Amino acid sequence: MAPWTKTISERYGVVKWNFVAKSEKQLSLVIGDTVHIQESCEGWYKGYVIKNKERKGAFPASFIVLKEVTIEKRGDEEIITSAEMPLVKEVTTTLREWGSIWKQLYVVRRLDVGGILLIHKIIYSILELDVVVRDADGNILDPERASVISLFRAHEDATAKITERIKEEQVFISLSFKETTCLYVFVRNFVCRIGEDSELFMSLYDPIKQTNISENYLVRWGDKGLPKDIEMLNSLKVVFTDLGNKDLGREKIYLICQIVRVGRMDLKDTNHKKCTMGLRRPFGVAVMDISDIIKGKTECDEEKQYFIPFHPVIAENDFLHTLLNKVTTSRGDSGGQGLWVTMKALVGDIVQIRKEYPHLVDRSTVVARKLGFPEIIMPGDIRNDIYLTLHSGDFDKYIKTTQKNVEVIMLVCDEEGKNSICLGAGDRPVNEYRSVIYYQIKQPRWMETFKVAIPLEEMPRIHLRFMFRHRSSQESKDKSERNFAMAFVRLMKEDGTVLRDGIHELTVFKGDSKRMEEVSSYLSLPSERSHSDSHKAATLMRSSSSVGGLSVSSRDTLTIATLVCSTKLTQNVGLLGLLKWRTRPEMLKQNLQELKLIDGEEVVKFLQDTLDALFNIMMEHSQTDDYDILVFDALIYIIGLIADRKFQHFNTVLEAYIKQHFSATLAYKKLMSVLKTYLDVSSRGEACEPILRTLKALEYIFKFIVPFCLFLFQGDTFQHIQDIVSSLLRTINRTVITMGREHALIVSLKPLDHLFSLSFSLFKDFLMETFLLFKDLIGKHVYPSDWVTMIMVQNRVFLQAINTYADTMNHKFLDNNSFEVQLWNNYFHLAVAFITQESLQLQHFSPTKRSKILAKYGDMRRLIGFAIRDMWYKLGKNKICFIPGMVGPILEMTLIPEEELRRATIPIFFDMMQCEHNHSGNFRKFENEIILKLDHEVEGGGGDERYMDMRAHFVTLVTGLLERLLDYRTVMSDDSRNNRMSCTVNLLNFYKDINREGMYIRYLYKLRDLHLDGENYTEAAYTLLLHSKLLKWSEEQCTLQLDFQTPQSQRQLKESLYDTIISYFDKGKMWEEAITLCKELADQFEMEVFDYELLGQKLNQQAKFYESIMKILRPKPDYFAVGYYGCGFPQFLRNKVFIHRGKEYERREDFQSQLMSQFPSAVRLNITTMPGDDIKNSNMQYIQCFTVQPVLEIPPRLKNKPVPDQIINFYKSNYVQRFQYSRPIRRGKVDPDNEFALITVFHIYNWLKVLNKSTTVSPLENAIETMGQTNEKILTMINQYQCDDALPINPLSMLLNGIVDPAVMGGFAKYEKAFFTEEYMHEHHEDRDKLMRLKDLIAWQIPLLGRGISLHGKRVTDDLRPFHERMEECFKQLKKKVEKEYGVRELPDTDERRSTRPRSMLRSVRQSTHTHTHTHTHTHRLFAVMS
Repeated sequence: MAPWTKTISERYGVVKWNFVAKSEKQLSLVIGDTVHIQESCEGWYKGYVIKNKERKGAFPASFIVLKEVTIEKRGDEEIITSAEMPLVKEVTTTLREWGSIWKQLYVVRRLDVGGILLIHKIIYSILELDVVVRDADGNILDPERASVISLFRAHEDATAKITERIKEEQVFISLSFKETTCLYVFVRNFVCRIGEDSELFMSLYDPIKQTNISENYLVRWGDKGLPKDIEMLNSLKVVFTDLGNKDLGREKIYLICQIVRVGRMDLKDTNHKKCTMGLRRPFGVAVMDISDIIKGKTECDEEKQYFIPFHPVIAENDFLHTLLNKVTTSRGDSGGQGLWVTMKALVGDIVQIRKEYPHLVDRSTVVARKLGFPEIIMPGDIRNDIYLTLHSGDFDKYIKTTQKNVEVIMLVCDEEGKNSICLGAGDRPVNEYRSVIYYQIKQPRWMETFKVAIPLEEMPRIHLRFMFRHRSSQESKDKSERNFAMAFVRLMKEDGTVLRDGIHELTVFKGDSKRMEEVSSYLSLPSERSHSDSHKAATLMRSSSSVGGLSVSSRDTLTIATLVCSTKLTQNVGLLGLLKWRTRPEMLKQNLQELKLIDGEEVVKFLQDTLDALFNIMMEHSQTDDYDILVFDALIYIIGLIADRKFQHFNTVLEAYIKQHFSATLAYKKLMSVLKTYLDVSSRGEACEPILRTLKALEYIFKFIVPFCLFLFQGDTFQHIQDIVSSLLRTINRTVITMGREHALIVSLKPLDHLFSLSFSLFKDFLMETFLLFKDLIGKHVYPSDWVTMIMVQNRVFLQAINTYADTMNHKFLDNNSFEVQLWNNYFHLAVAFITQESLQLQHFSPTKRSKILAKYGDMRRLIGFAIRDMWYKLGKNKICFIPGMVGPILEMTLIPEEELRRATIPIFFDMMQCEHNHSGNFRKFENEIILKLDHEVEGGGGDERYMDMRAHFVTLVTGLLERLLDYRTVMSDDSRNNRMSCTVNLLNFYKDINREGMYIRYLYKLRDLHLDGENYTEAAYTLLLHSKLLKWSEEQCTLQLDFQTPQSQRQLKESLYDTIISYFDKGKMWEEAITLCKELADQFEMEVFDYELLGQKLNQQAKFYESIMKILRPKPDYFAVGYYGCGFPQFLRNKVFIHRGKEYERREDFQSQLMSQFPSAVRLNITTMPGDDIKNSNMQYIQCFTVQPVLEIPPRLKNKPVPDQIINFYKSNYVQRFQYSRPIRRGKVDPDNEFALITVFHIYNWLKVLNKSTTVSPLENAIETMGQTNEKILTMINQYQCDDALPINPLSMLLNGIVDPAVMGGFAKYEKAFFTEEYMHEHHEDRDKLMRLKDLIAWQIPLLGRGISLHGKRVTDDLRPFHERMEECFKQLKKKVEKEYGVRELPDTDERRSTRPRSMLRSVRQSTHTHTHTHTHTHRLFAVMS
């Protein structure tokens, strides 16, 4: 092969095809990459890809398109760039950068944004590229030649154009589109055997809070199984609207339907002529969990039909609300009855979804609104809804022998007795509302919600009247019944506010039924029960004649609940007083002061009226300043509300008000006067609490002021503004620190950034303030992230200023007499904040962007880093003042992946250690701080492997910690929960070994959270148990180790932990461990703290766990050995084997598939032997996975005792320390007729770290073990079927048939042929006892099979009866043969009790089948990977 030669003209090219390297010397290429070519040889190039200069290699020349280049010499370095036109280069660079980002979004993260976002939003929001500003000719503005102001204006103009373009393309997309969700529901059919008319009340429901989310949608269903209005048959459509983020954040959301039948009192009454008809009676509910649908987790096809099962009331006096709560927490059989619906979650408000989904939502679709306002109140959303819930009542039977069947009739009345009422969504208005009747119930609980619709002008005259009547099931008796009581409530209070939301207990009146209907007889009486009305009510009870013949019924009560959703009616007296301030001017001051106490939702509903009132107050008191500050503060409060995201849509309302409605011409003087007063107070350093809120609202304050200033154009006005600006500057310097970059005040100050580079070396206080200001401007992202040019210009100014100030500090504040610790501390923290800011972290940028920044501005981090190093070493003996305070900031700086910077700054740590050692004889403070900060920084994303290598000679403690933290950080974004657990265990064990209890506990809770995420409750319990073991049963106070921990004693914390652990053990069905902790707690309650009440609770809980052990079936999981081989795995996995406990009923194929998905590039090994060194040392990843069997170790207290299966079975899969798996090895000559006799089983034990412990088991021993396991399996399954009638019959059928059917090859027939021959017995005299053991096991199998077949016969269905009869016939033949050759065995009689089998049977069979043992190698069980 010819030698490689240096290229001269072939220096730069673009990859046109993908190339995959076949060896380490070759370089993989991706289409579109740019490469620098250094050498060539026979059709091959050698060089590197520009985005990764460190990796060099060879690649085919035919894969490259060569480009012309320009070569610039910089010392010994050649700078090679494309010779293309600047515009072509810019477009190419941009497209290449887009391509790499798209690949990351689509290929790696699988992001799907197709069809959702417009192109400009994709470019600027998804790709997160930078704004490039140009001059009028289209040339890129050079920050070296353009002024800061012109750069800033250019960025503003470019951003405005981009924003305007997005708005133009999204003209039909409202802001509420992102915030509001609707649920479309189409009722297809209702299948239910009722026989009478019914009413279906559908709504959204929160089962956790047990409250309705939306108003009801009412469907009236006929007795023929069709809608009452047949024209609605295919039009039963509803949209539940106004669902916001808080609603979607609910843990559960259900679609519920409450069914009320309308007809007879009792469905069993057959004589329709004599029965009272038209009674509303409870019938049942239908519920469906729609959480995933409405939250968008489940894709919904609008044609897919969902079945919502119906659950009837058990008895017709059962409350529907109670049944609803039961059904949402448990499931039952609906018998095929229920609702058929289609549904779809739609994003947007009602206006938007009508445009977007006209085929689903049209004008005929019913709209069911949310109970309450949406999270974002849209301007112009006028609403005046009053929702009333008929809550509950209590009615005495008086002279009746049984309780009343109470019906509540509600009417909306005015003072003249006229009435009208509206039920709500999907139904026509009705004149009265009649409640559901619960049969002979003293305390009915209706929980029926409906909407009252009343014109606004009639509200002051309206009240609600409730009439109570006993309803009889017989029509003749029912006609004679009269109203026995009544109640009422006004909707408007005397002070003009609307009825408050919440529960109202109404006063119930009794008397003549006709008088109850006369408004004048009751309207002056107290409507609600309250302490203030008690005297009046008592007087009323003593003298009923004076008030229209009605008296208070002390033994009857009615409770209602109301919710007012109105943009015109307020429940707040203060707000009403402010809006109508002229009626009571003496309350004006109080009303202004209390405005900020009013809920913001109430204020923004009346925004224009409130602003008018405020400015009218100011104008009508123009000759005095009594109310100026109060009005100003109120205005600031309202502007602050508008800034709240919840009310952001009211920005447009406020802007429109200023432009169109604001007419208080002289208000600007008062506003400026108060503003200047606040600024003056603040500038003097005096406390001025409102100043911060005022500065945040400054944008709108000036919008109120400026129009009139421009109009008047008077000299004193300009002087006034000049005074404001001069006063404001100092205030800004002190307050801007606390303000966000998005605020208008900060925006207005952006062009002034360059002024701060001036040196004020003589002013120490000003330096300290400026350092704080710079630090916060850096941290709060003054400019948008895509204004990269402005950001870099600002950083360059900051760098110059910081270096200037550093010179001043070296000259003026370094010697001992003038040394200022706080000033130097501020400097170091500012410098570190500058070096670590996001905008300077070049490693996070694309290669193109990184190259541009380095070429234009250099790496500012290196410059400031070297300055920090130099300043540190100049401190001399003052260094001790900054230990350990500066450990964290310096560490944060050294974690930046820049080689030169690290080399310069890491030695500072050694200097710190030496300084502290010289001062105090140790470096304990440094050690503690470095451990704590290193943990936080690396977990947060700092550091890399190279950093660890550079510090390899640092203290062993730090190196070990970093290794674990990097592993931890690497797998925190990994899909493998097991990997994250393993790393977390490594870390907490490390902290335990070095006695760092606080960090140890911190990672215990991280591990606990990982387990809870995977629903590994048992492992979570064991994790918390480690924390509890650190605590004592004492009153000693705990050290606060966690952020959420509250001060408490060790006993209190340990008791709380035990309760949590017990609940986790309960969820994980690990009741044995829960019982142990219950006993320990019970002992404390009985013997130490003498709390017998808690003792009783704990004993009850303990009893429940014992019962669960015996009655609840716990499926047996499988265990899998997983080996990770090859150097491609992280250190904590490499060449190690772990035992994994599978989930319930998880197959090895499913487990292995899920495992391989976590390592898509791994190769699966289909062997069970240990792989060779070639695989272990390979750079690839190999995964080995196979099933292992847990080795049962019965606890000593249970050995040789008649223990029920439920107890023994637990130890087959838990407390397991040893596992085994088998593979056959062939020896000797193979006999094709009897291959089984030559198979030997090889047992290998593999644990967390591979152990090659093995034993060879003879074929006869294997036969004995297999036969014993088969008998045990039959025995276990018999017990399961005796305990649970609901188990399917198939597993039992397969097990029994597989043994007794002669067509199944194998079984003990093979054993007979292999071992029960004269030849075998002659050659193996030593196996005589083993042969007898095998024969005994075969004999014992017959009675077990007999018991199983008998049980099978009782459970088998008719269609499987022939199968069973054939199995019985096979068993008879088998039994006859075995009993003849091996003797008869008999099981004891059983009574088939469901709890367990008789003890004698267990003893005889178990002792017969478990007499052999093997020696095994023990290993420790780690909860991180093994249950």
